Parts: sequence; structure tokens; C-alpha cells
Amino acid sequence: MTQTAPHPERRDRTPGPGSRKARRRRIRPLHRAWWVAAVAFVTIIGAAGFASLPGLLIEPLHEEFDWSRGTIGFAVSVNLALYGLTAPFAAALMDRFGIRKVVACALTVIATGAVLTVFMTESWQLVLCWGVLVGLGSGSMALAFAATVSDRWFVKRRGLVTGVLTAAGASGQLIFLPSLSWIVDHHDWRPAAVTVALAALAVVPFVWLLMRDYPVDVGLAAYGAEGPPELRPEPRRGAARRAVRALVEASRTGTFWLLAGTFAICGATTNGLVKTHFVPAAHDHGMAVTAAAGLLAVVGVFDIIGTIASGWFTDRFDARRLLAVYYALRGLSLMFLPMLMSDHVHPPMVLFIVFYGLDWVATVPPTIALCREQYGADSAIVFGWVLASHQVGAGLVAFLGGVARDAFGSYDVVWYASGGLCAVAALMALVIRRRDTEEAGAVPLAA
Repeated sequence: MTQTAPHPERRDRTPGPGSRKARRRRIRPLHRAWWVAAVAFVTIIGAAGFASLPGLLIEPLHEEFDWSRGTIGFAVSVNLALYGLTAPFAAALMDRFGIRKVVACALTVIATGAVLTVFMTESWQLVLCWGVLVGLGSGSMALAFAATVSDRWFVKRRGLVTGVLTAAGASGQLIFLPSLSWIVDHHDWRPAAVTVALAALAVVPFVWLLMRDYPVDVGLAAYGAEGPPELRPEPRRGAARRAVRALVEASRTGTFWLLAGTFAICGATTNGLVKTHFVPAAHDHGMAVTAAAGLLAVVGVFDIIGTIASGWFTDRFDARRLLAVYYALRGLSLMFLPMLMSDHVHPPMVLFIVFYGLDWVATVPPTIALCREQYGADSAIVFGWVLASHQVGAGLVAFLGGVARDAFGSYDVVWYASGGLCAVAALMALVIRRRDTEEAGAVPLAA
């Protein structure tokens, strides 16, 4: 009996180990942690409008209400200080009530405060709406939010994720600054405030529908974790008491005060100084507001690059030496800034903007890493207190910068003083203990 050979089209089509189908089957789906990080990124971008607007409001409010720059700077300083002081309590509240509820409420408070400024007629109302309400709302989803997400959802790539989420604020600045400056220039400041409110509200559905508090909520372990998913911890009651206790315990260590001191200088020389006063300082030299705001937006572009790179460096090098290098370079650039001010954008100013942008918040990933290494499970709350010092420093310089401008007629003394503070911060960073960095396998950064 003759056996007929199988038709070529009917042969076994089981893919071999090197076939395209087999390769597709070996591709693992993206871990849910990356989707959570993406939602956090979009959320921080949506709330970034509040941080982009103060520098654009100083001149319009001064002209419309005849308020001094010191008075307007005081409202901004209240905003920045509450942004920081709220952060440690927000981290504890996230442990108690969950990330989704805290962040959704915070975004709603930001929107409310921004809208109410449209109806203000007195300076105390600016302090209440923009200083208190927006300050409390923004502080509830500040960098402690990024630290909480990276701590809960990632074991590997924590430094990188922290850098990416930190860069989200700069991304928001890049998106909002040019458009807000155009709105202020062509349609007054009130539509700009409403735009900020709408942007904050727009991301609330993303948070509520897509954010999850812990990996175990979706049956997963954290990214890079070995073994089965960890059980969801019981909600921790007494959020305020826990935040204060973490502060008391951390304050007994010298590392905390060094981190708080360096980060206070970081806030003073970024949010308090450049973000608040760069636009009016450039305007003093004849530069158009839209051009100055565009330069700040370029800072945002390079801030994204610098912060993500800093997160990558933090996974590999000694965080103390990274901080020392960052602060030293920042101080040097500020010393040159008064000589670069002009009525137009020229190459040396662009070089400063690029250089400063790369260093803007590159300090955040190594600072969070040092908090994590030193304070363990309470690291997000301790970082919240360190962030509070960042914002207090920012608030002081936002206020004192305006006072100095009223008193001296220029910002030069503020630029030079801030450069000197950065040199002090670089020395403080080198004094921080190395206790856990070597045990974690960090590679010392070459001196």
C-alpha cells in the first residue's frame, strides 16, 4: 500500500524555537508598575500649572492692584512653605486612606484655590487662595507622591522611576509656561488662572480610574521583587502622629539636618529664586515676558533630561558626591547670571538656561535615595520633611527676593548670595554619612 506524502500546506505548523511567533510568545507583558508610574507622571504634569504661574503674575498684579513685589512674593512664599510642610502629612495620609483619595482631593483643592483668585480684590485674598489653598493642595501631591509610588511599586529601577516622576513637573512647566505667558500677555492673568484650575481637574478621572495603591491590589509583586506578592498592609491610623514621630526620630540624626539644609538651599535657588523671579528680572532688563517665559520652558526641557539622567546615576554612584557636584555647578552658574541679563536672548544666556536646566531638580533622586537608605519604611515621610525644608527655603527667597528688588532696584545681590549658598550646600553634601550606600552596592563617584 502506497503512503501519500502530506501536502506541504498540511504539515505541522508548530513554530520552532527561533520563529517569529515563538519570539512573540516569549515577550513578557509590561509590568503594571510601569502603567501606575505613567498615571503618576500624567497627574504631576496636570498639576504643574500652579507652579508655572506665580512668576508670570508678579508684574500683572503689581500693575493692576499696585501691590508691592514683596507683598506678592509673600503670597508665593506661603504657597511654597505649605507645599513643603503638607508633604510629610500627605505621605502618612496616603498610607491611611490610599493614594487615589488623597491625590484626587488635592487636585480639587488646587483647582478651587486657582479659580477663587479670579474674584480677589485684596492682597490677603491672594494669600488665602493662592498661598493657603493651592499650597495645601499641591503639597498633598508633592514629591512625596513620587517617592510613595516608587517605593511601593518598584524594587528595581527605583532611582530611574524617581527621576522620571520628578521630571514630570518640568514637563508640565514645558507645556504650561509658553501657553500661560501668551494668555497673560494677550488676555490678562485671570484666564490663565482658570486654565490652571481646569488642568488640575482634568487629571482627576485618570487618578481615580487607573491608579492603584499597592501591587497586591492587582495580584502582583512590585517590579523587580522576588517571591509572591506581599500582603497589603493594614491602614495606619494617626497619620499626623506618625508624621511627627518620624520627624522626631529622624531629627536625632545628623544626616537629617544635612539633607534638610542642602535641600532648603536647593529650593531657595530653584522654585524660590529662578522660577519666581527670573521672568521679572529679565523684564527689568527689557526682555519681553513671553521671551523670558520661553527660556524657563527650555529649562523644563533640559530638566527632564537632567533629572532622568540623575536617577540613572543614583542607581550606580555615591549619592553624596552626586549632590556635591550638582550644587557646586549650580552655584557657579548663578554667579555668572547677572552678567548675562539683556534685553534679548543671546547665546550665553541660552547656554546658562541649558546648563541650569540639567541641574534644576537633579538633586531629588540622590536625596530620596539617601532618605531611603537611612530611614527605611519611614523614608517617604522623612523625605516629606526634607521637602518641607526645600519649600521653606524656596518661600523665604521668593519673599526676600521681592523685598531685595524693591530695596535695591535689581536682583543682582540675590543671584550672588544664592550662588554662595550653593557652595555651602556642596560642602554639606560631602559630610553626609555613607553608612548604607556601600552596603547597597553603590559605586563611589570619582572625585
